[in-house]
Amino acid sequence: MNLTAIAQKVFCNDLFATQTTGIEIVAVDENRTVCQLTLSDAHCNAKGNVMGGVIFTLADFAFAIAANAHILAFSTDGEIPVLQWVSASSNIHFLTAPKGNTLTATTSVVRQGRSQAVFQINVTDSEQRPVALVTTSGAKIVTCDK
Repeated sequence: MNLTAIAQKVFCNDLFATQTTGIEIVAVDENRTVCQLTLSDAHCNAKGNVMGGVIFTLADFAFAIAANAHILAFSTDGEIPVLQWVSASSNIHFLTAPKGNTLTATTSVVRQGRSQAVFQINVTDSEQRPVALVTTSGAKIVTCDK
């Protein structure tokens, strides 16, 4: 099973991102994640623009997959790996209102160490225009078996 298929299987349990919002995982490797969202009226605010929270949810979901990609790579068929990385803080710059009916979030690793990580997420619209730039710091959660 390739890394994209494993991520789709594991992250389908993120019901807010996948079912409520409708985000799809397009591609995953150990250095890059691409997620996409087809927009509808349900994603719009009272003014008719895409709500900022929708854009942020897309970026945060892409971060979660990217930060945990190396863990997914070591999972065996049928095994659901224990995800270890979570968002610690994020900074989002909204650049312009999107055009068209899709948003795409593409991650890149700035640095991922043993306990901290920084990723950049670029969100673009249907015309490949930059919509938002997000920097997310992640923390590795350590669990202890008792």
